[in-house]
Amino acid sequence: MKLLFGNKKNDLLSLLKKQDPAAQKIFYEQNVKRFLSVSKSYVSDLYQAEDCLIKAFCKIFKHIESFRGESNLESWARRIVVNECLNFIKSHKTVFYLDEINQSFHEDIHEPEIDCDFNAQELLDQLPDAYRMVFNLYVLEGYSHQEIADTLQISMAVSKTQLFRAKEKLRKIYFQQQKKVKNENV
Repeated sequence: MKLLFGNKKNDLLSLLKKQDPAAQKIFYEQNVKRFLSVSKSYVSDLYQAEDCLIKAFCKIFKHIESFRGESNLESWARRIVVNECLNFIKSHKTVFYLDEINQSFHEDIHEPEIDCDFNAQELLDQLPDAYRMVFNLYVLEGYSHQEIADTLQISMAVSKTQLFRAKEKLRKIYFQQQKKVKNENV
């Protein structure tokens, strides 16, 4: 399908609002890989992440009329993908949030030099669901702790604690992997 007018994004949006299947296919193909990556960052099982993505695309196409243009279309659609993943996690898993930070986490951590050769998704997949959700919402989506608290129905203190613990856990996993790689190379 070839769009004929000057602004391809507006042309695509107007066709999407008319429920044009060819426009939906173009939008899908333009965004599926990126949105699958987003979905995978919340739901570690690939098949469940794909299910969330399919449901999100259905919602995007069904509710495209509600897009008001306050942000770009991809950002609006990404938020739907994130919300679909969060709904999946809430409905399929029990996630526990711990309220208090263990004081030992506040100790200064002296880190060895960081080697930047790692797969971030593999690290994120090793986080417990509660940590991963808060980490993703804060770091990847740019939510404030208040927005996270409202979205996940937790307190701001719990949001901050989970983010802190997620960072500590990621650091620990990363350094364990680096130590293992060094030992294998010796």
